[in-house]
Amino acid sequence: MELYKEILTHMLTTGQIQINFQCNAPAITDIVNDKCYEALQKIKTIIKDDSLSDKECFLKIEEIICVLEDLGSNGGNRHDF
Repeated sequence: MELYKEILTHMLTTGQIQINFQCNAPAITDIVNDKCYEALQKIKTIIKDDSLSDKECFLKIEEIICVLEDLGSNGGNRHDF
């Protein structure tokens, strides 16, 4: 649930979504689910390359952390470098 809140907060604060009380507005859960699916697609593309060396793999993990950061989440203590 924490990631859900981070994504929603990020989308609201960056103006990616606005909340209007209309009957035909998409559900917030649908919006967050769509963003999560997009992030998972990016992560899958990043890790799919089996030809990576350890150094390249480390760089791919960095890319995954950046995907989370783009959603408004973070890598925690693993991204203090």
